[in-house]
Amino acid sequence: MITAIFTIAGLATLFGLLLGYSAIRFRVEGDPIADQIDALLPQTQCGQCGFAGCRPYAEAIAGGGAEINRCPPGGESTMIALAELLGRDPVPLEDEAAAEKPKSVAFIVEEECIGCTLCIQACPVDAIVGAAKQMHTVIADECTGCELCLPPCPVECIHMHPIEVTPQTWRWPHPPTPGREVVNG
Repeated sequence: MITAIFTIAGLATLFGLLLGYSAIRFRVEGDPIADQIDALLPQTQCGQCGFAGCRPYAEAIAGGGAEINRCPPGGESTMIALAELLGRDPVPLEDEAAAEKPKSVAFIVEEECIGCTLCIQACPVDAIVGAAKQMHTVIADECTGCELCLPPCPVECIHMHPIEVTPQTWRWPHPPTPGREVVNG
């Protein structure tokens, strides 16, 4: 009887160790395709694609629930990079608003700001700071240039300033793929 108990306890310990090892060794966290898609997106977290941010949009593309042409901040170059990654044909951007724009950052004319806080509520990355009935300002390093703060501003004191291209910020443009032409229409 004692031998049977020790045998069962030994087998349970052995199987527990094997299960623990396999859980560590063979763990897959997330979807690797969604990770690659997310790395290509501009990370503005603006929601202009119809999703709460870049990661949910990447997961929807990976799962086949969204098209690759819905990212206005990424523009055509991001759509082409996504098409190449996924082996799909490039498709026209979803609308004219999705046309590629130069990278920019929001700037608040502080003398005109009335402190309504509507821009703070609209900013998806909390790049605008200020208080009610006080002037607001933009933390330039945090601003993604999504332009979501422009429409709610009642006095139109927010302007987009293009980011100057320097050797530190310049990126090589994505080359077109031969045989894969984007048809606008």
